Formats: sequence, structure tokens, C-alpha cells
Amino acid sequence: MSDLPTRRAIIGGGLILPFLPSLALAAPRALTFAVFRNGAHIGEHHMTFAGDGAAVTVTTEATMTVKLGPVPVFKYHHQAVEKRAGGALASLETSTVTNGKNEHVVAEKTCSGIVVDCPSGKATLGADTNPMTHWNPQIFSGPLFNPQTGKILKVKTTRPAAGHVSIRGEVEMDDFYDDAGAWLSAKAKANDGSTIEYRRI
Repeated sequence: MSDLPTRRAIIGGGLILPFLPSLALAAPRALTFAVFRNGAHIGEHHMTFAGDGAAVTVTTEATMTVKLGPVPVFKYHHQAVEKRAGGALASLETSTVTNGKNEHVVAEKTCSGIVVDCPSGKATLGADTNPMTHWNPQIFSGPLFNPQTGKILKVKTTRPAAGHVSIRGEVEMDDFYDDAGAWLSAKAKANDGSTIEYRRI
């Protein structure tokens, strides 16, 4: 089976519309999503938040399994720790296992930009580049990289309505946020044509 969750770019965290201290203080300290493929439950995505509007650490863990009858044909486990300071990315470290394939990404803000060390090598991205971790809609105003591979994503984002971010390109996905600005749900099209949905629980 191909890389199921929208070229593995669906994974991220979840919280807060524009990153402001007043919203951060009111935001949930944890979020959990049930993950569905074509309506069938395949896993869960958990996030916890520590800190305040000045410095926030987001810890993510996601596990998914797709079965053909009793036989697992797709297994996925993703862990991430994202740190932001003053609304900007400070660092990110992710570890992902997809059908036995391991990937590890480390990104850190430096005076030169965002230095990303990933399976394809090391690169320095622009200072305004963010990982597409979904929980913070502020990221959609600039360039994005895949937090699982470290590679720049070729996507365009629009806001069709309040609380709705549409992502199109090599990722086909829609993120939705509640009135308080917290990530509420997501819907994505996977490589095999299936529909992946995140529903907050």
C-alpha cells in the first residue's frame, strides 16, 4: 500500500488560531483525534501542550493501522516535539515509522534560517519556513516543509471561510478550527484515493 495519510504530510499538532498569548492561555492543554479511513477507524492522534504564549512545547503521538481482513497492510507511528518561542518555530524533532521504514527529522532556528537535518541530508530553509503541523494556522502564511521528511512542500493555501484552511498541491487537505481557534477536524485525500478524516474526541 502507498504512503497512506496524504503523502505523510497530514500529521501534526493542533491548537490556536493566530498565535497570541490571550488565545494560548485559553487553549486546551491536550487534544485527541480519532483517525478514519473511508469511515473506518484506523487510529488516534494525541497532542499535549506545555508553556504559555511566549514559549510553547507541543508533543504529538499518532498511531494508525489499516487491515485487509485480519491482516495489517499499513502500520504507522509518528512522534514529534515542536517548540515555539514568540510565535516562531524554535525547534522540531520527529521520528516516524511507516511499514517498518524509519525517518528522523531535526529542525532548529539559527541566525541563518531554519536548519533541517533529514534523511535526504541537511538544508537551510528561510527563516519564515514552518513545519506543516496544522495546529497553528499562522504557519499557512509562509513556506512549509514536511515534518516527516524535512522537504519543502509544493502547496498553496487559502481560507474559504472563517475557521477553514484549504491546502492544495502535493497535499490535498482541509483543516477546520472551532470558534476558540483550536484545531477541530481535518479531511484529506490519500494517494490511493481514500479519504482520511480527523475528528476531535
